[in-house]
Amino acid sequence: MVDRKQQQESTDATPGSNGLQGTGIKVSIQGYEGSFHQVAARQFFGKNVEVIPCATFRDVVKIASNKKESNGGLMAIENSIAGSILPNYNLLQKSSLQIIGEIYLPIKQQLLVNPGVQLEDIREVHSHHMAIQQCLEFLDKYNWKLVETEDTALSAKHVQQHRSKHIAAIASKLAADLFNLDVIAPNIHTLKNNYTRFLVLVPQDVAEPVAEANKASVNFHTDHSRGSLARVLSRIADAGINLSKLQSSPIPGTDFQYSFYADMEFDTLDQFNTVIDDIRPVTQELRIYGVYKNGKTNN
Repeated sequence: MVDRKQQQESTDATPGSNGLQGTGIKVSIQGYEGSFHQVAARQFFGKNVEVIPCATFRDVVKIASNKKESNGGLMAIENSIAGSILPNYNLLQKSSLQIIGEIYLPIKQQLLVNPGVQLEDIREVHSHHMAIQQCLEFLDKYNWKLVETEDTALSAKHVQQHRSKHIAAIASKLAADLFNLDVIAPNIHTLKNNYTRFLVLVPQDVAEPVAEANKASVNFHTDHSRGSLARVLSRIADAGINLSKLQSSPIPGTDFQYSFYADMEFDTLDQFNTVIDDIRPVTQELRIYGVYKNGKTNN
């Protein structure tokens, strides 16, 4: 949990101060090398960041929480088309990790082949089912067999390993670079404005204040009496804070009672601190997941 002293000190922090600067940074990600998680990690930390591939998001959180194994982790939380990744909100709530940043990554899908392969050579296209769905307008132009796999980057790696002339993969440009594949058709995704939001997570006891913080993520629940949620939301609005996201999640062990994950955008830390003081009396439990700098949706 972020305490008030940390929030106030963040105004004096140096730009980029977040406890994960410099060389030798190692973070856990879901997926394999060449995945969009790795692309996002490089965007936040730089191209020299070392990633620890994990099969599940649960493993991402577990390793990110272990300071002997990593410096933190990076986890997708929502997509502009598919919506929220609800299980990841539960993982965040059960963890002791703190959000120190976010990345909005444009998801750009590439058709990858081994060097020298032509479009007419392709018979099959392999990728994760979501990536295939995102590219159906392009794929429908060809009579290719579409094969669903567990991961985009792993599909690219298999194309390279088998040196196949007849199989292509849908994956990132980073996967093409890592596995020495050619981008035979770039940006084949149908919807061009497709972003995935990633959270940058570190253990609470190593997190440092973030300079120029203007966004916070909190979780709260009320007594579930009539109008209790409205009272919280009214106080947030009256403080002039933009509630950019409100996500409900069932409280385990209750009969259809919910807690609420909220993203708040503000101008100053004083403004945020004031609204926290205002809503605390009308909530039963309030936890601050992190105070950090708002990410940008730049192409």
